[in-house]
Amino acid sequence: MTATQPPPADPHALHAARAESFNSAAAQYAANRPSYPPALLDAVEELAGRTLSGARAVDVGAGTGIATALLHARGADVLAVEPGAGMAAEFRRTLPHIPLVRGSGNALPVTDAHADLVTYAQAWHWTDPDRSVPEALRVLRPGGALALWWNTEALDVEWIAEAADRTGRFLGPGPAAEVREGAERSKAGGLVDRADPSGRLDFTRRTVRWSRRVPIDTHLANIGSHSAFLVTPAERRTAFLEEERGHLLQIFPDAVVEETYDVVLLVAHRP
Repeated sequence: MTATQPPPADPHALHAARAESFNSAAAQYAANRPSYPPALLDAVEELAGRTLSGARAVDVGAGTGIATALLHARGADVLAVEPGAGMAAEFRRTLPHIPLVRGSGNALPVTDAHADLVTYAQAWHWTDPDRSVPEALRVLRPGGALALWWNTEALDVEWIAEAADRTGRFLGPGPAAEVREGAERSKAGGLVDRADPSGRLDFTRRTVRWSRRVPIDTHLANIGSHSAFLVTPAERRTAFLEEERGHLLQIFPDAVVEETYDVVLLVAHRP
């Protein structure tokens, strides 16, 4: 499926198409997606109960390596796991010194009790918790930790809330309209229930606010790199982003946008 084709109507097919869509936009993703602040890694260490330095970590759904690189910089011995060919190729291009294997969180290509830490940055929602929870527990050593995190939009910032409303109207109801719902759900604590509906994991939750200032082109390319946009026909997507540029220039006439995020972090330990 290409980005110019309409997405399939079947929810399962749409979910698969959205997951696959990143592979054709891996370079755009790597260049424009936000990273994560140092305070997030501090919180991971605090909640995991150990430093990252010297920890054996498995970063699942590693994508282009945004989180993997941060873990590595903190001294972790990281193995990246990524299912997508395009994303894996971009990862290998920019991080050739970090080992990467192809695979999914639903069936990790990692031996039992291998890791002190299993991480999912912006990726757990692509897994089936009925399979990914037992897999994470299998791969973790006793006392090891599973850490999941997401950059969510700070909807208490007026311009961000207004932009999220415009995006929601454009994408419509259903799986595509997650911009506002995802952030509100995470702030209400509903993300914990969705992370493991069975309740096998006892998550501790932490939120870290941060911001970045980026050129408006970077901001728009970041928006366009989300799967709901990647599966939208190119003409519609381009038209929306150009209209969004006009809205943003009224707020940021210097064409530099300040994006504000709340990183929602969930950490649970293997008994």
